[in-house]
Amino acid sequence: MKRISIIEVKELTKVFDNNIRAVDGISFTVKKGEILGFLGPNGAGKTTTLNMLATLLRPTSGTASINGYDILKEPDGVRRSIGYVFQDPTLDLELTGRENLDFHGRIYGLERDVRQQRIREMLDTVNLADRADDFVNTYSGGMKRRLEIARGLLHYPKVLFLDEPTLGLDPQTRRAIWEQIQRLNQEESVTIILTTHYTEEADYLCDRIQIIDFGKIVALDTPNKLKARLEGDIVSLTFKTPQHARQIQQMLENKEWIRRIDKVANGNHYVSIHPNIQKIQRSRRDERADGMASNMSYVQASGAEKFSKDMLGADNKNVQHESKRLNLLVDNGGSRVPEIVKLIHGTEIILESVEIHKPTLDDVFLTVTGRNIRQEQGSFMDTVRRHRIIRHARGQRGKR
Repeated sequence: MKRISIIEVKELTKVFDNNIRAVDGISFTVKKGEILGFLGPNGAGKTTTLNMLATLLRPTSGTASINGYDILKEPDGVRRSIGYVFQDPTLDLELTGRENLDFHGRIYGLERDVRQQRIREMLDTVNLADRADDFVNTYSGGMKRRLEIARGLLHYPKVLFLDEPTLGLDPQTRRAIWEQIQRLNQEESVTIILTTHYTEEADYLCDRIQIIDFGKIVALDTPNKLKARLEGDIVSLTFKTPQHARQIQQMLENKEWIRRIDKVANGNHYVSIHPNIQKIQRSRRDERADGMASNMSYVQASGAEKFSKDMLGADNKNVQHESKRLNLLVDNGGSRVPEIVKLIHGTEIILESVEIHKPTLDDVFLTVTGRNIRQEQGSFMDTVRRHRIIRHARGQRGKR
């Protein structure tokens, strides 16, 4: 049975002061009951997109509809249809868990009996019934996150936005949150859009993933299909010096069994893509990667250049020469390692380590964006950016 779209986004764009294009003409649809992931680094445009869909920010151009309501013409209908768990904590720490939920239910106009019943249901669902009457300032980080998710679902929304739902949590707590999100999606029949920069989170939770970078969607598909685009094995080689990496790169460039070589720099995660190295024989299986290749043309022409100039500064011009690590996409990786070692034998090149694995979402992200996804929890500039978004939204609200 074909599922109906509950979210439709058309050419959505947001440009801030100083011509900062945070979201750049994105379009997509979300089916009822789907979990859609926005995977991208900090500053990619994920939160800005959610804020526009939630009517907290007015788009510069384009539009979207949620549950049949236009975000520009029918904002009240949109707000009644959604729940939002923000990236930054928004609980009242001086209230109990039950009181936080009760306050939220009153804001949404839930009748007293309905409100109390729903609070009990949500506290049971997120396993907080035994702590419901404790002050929130005594909760752990994972408990606070679960309470925020319960609050977001309290008023029976059709769509739930989760902005970095497990940011800063330990791995065990993160996995527990994942399991609860999956259960809520099934039991509450709620459509979920979540943003994350954890590839394993997107892989575990999402029916589909759209990779967003520099405000553009550069890939959109199921996790398995995204990984299947990189046919073969990833062989990661780490050398003693960048010079050794450059030497072996030159020796490998003309090998027909190497589909591509990615040079992974140290520290700042910048990757220098070398598209001319690809010696891919055109066959039917390769044609399935054409969509990704076309996306890469944008990244190589503008994305990687923009990242190097805007994020790393003028000194970045020599970054690509500082890499000690190469990632090779090859067929039959296990059988190719001896051949690589044989090439190195008798030279002064020192190979420190070799790793072989099937393509992961990290590898997909690297391929379509030209660099590793940054795993930091957020920089000072990310905090400044969020405050600017909030201030901008408040200014717009005053003009209505």
